[in-house]
Amino acid sequence: MDSPSKQQQNLESLEKQIEHLESLAGDNKSALEQLHLLHEKVNALRAQVQSGMSAWQRTELARHPQRPYTLDYLERIFTDWSEVHGDRAFGDDPAIICGMARFHGDEVLVIGHQKARDTKQKVYRNFGMPNPEGYRKALRAMEMAEKFGRPIFTFVDTPGAYPGLGAEERGQAEAIARNLREMARLRVPIIATITGEGGSGGALAIAVADRVLMMENSVYSVISPEGCASIMWRDPSKKETAAQALKITARDLRELKMIDDVVPEPDGGAHNDHDRASALLDNSLSKHLAELKAQSIAQLVERRYEKFRHMGQFFSEQ
Repeated sequence: MDSPSKQQQNLESLEKQIEHLESLAGDNKSALEQLHLLHEKVNALRAQVQSGMSAWQRTELARHPQRPYTLDYLERIFTDWSEVHGDRAFGDDPAIICGMARFHGDEVLVIGHQKARDTKQKVYRNFGMPNPEGYRKALRAMEMAEKFGRPIFTFVDTPGAYPGLGAEERGQAEAIARNLREMARLRVPIIATITGEGGSGGALAIAVADRVLMMENSVYSVISPEGCASIMWRDPSKKETAAQALKITARDLRELKMIDDVVPEPDGGAHNDHDRASALLDNSLSKHLAELKAQSIAQLVERRYEKFRHMGQFFSEQ
């Protein structure tokens, strides 16, 4: 059997053939039949590649530039979006977006990291790395949602909180720590979804939730594989070994009971079909919100607290 990397090369070759044929096909019956066969081969190969992917390959997929971001999911899953700006202390932070919306008729709050695809937007969004004012804006919006009894949905996709001098001067660590404490006791249902990269405290600051979900090809870790390899082996090229050892994939974290559910993605990854990826996520969010709404507020807060208190506790069987 071919290795995953070889399968990926075969897949890319087939996709190029399809692009070329589509540009020439027109109404040519023979070409259309070839296209149909190639599409079937691509779908089968995508499924094969997906099943044999390493932790590092999933990391690369989680960082894919065409992967859907928070605004892409907002457009497809929610309605009546009304954005909230500013932390009422320093300013606004475009790396985190938040606002009120409707989810299947329910009034909710949506918060998420926002990356970008072109250079100008990447700079504007600070490459998805929030400053402290971003986390303070998110907390201000969450407290507003609690006041009006609105469930909270968060979408996590960040390499980490911004480590710049200005961010440290304005209290980056304190802003993250305050979010962790306050989210633990918010009296509304909270569902967090790791949609791409979940990097360290920058991710956790909006992920203290009753249910933590992960997209199938997302990753969630305390440090990037490159950072871990640099510390452990003084060699960032060992990133693949680090990724495997860190147990950062959705499947690994589900087995370790660090997350509650894995959301499936379209064949080949969410970047191949934003609409389908959003529909699959919509189904999971609907299911988990219904389960949380059936619980009392006291139960929600108590179970959320216990959930995070028990993470990382392992006992050997005697």
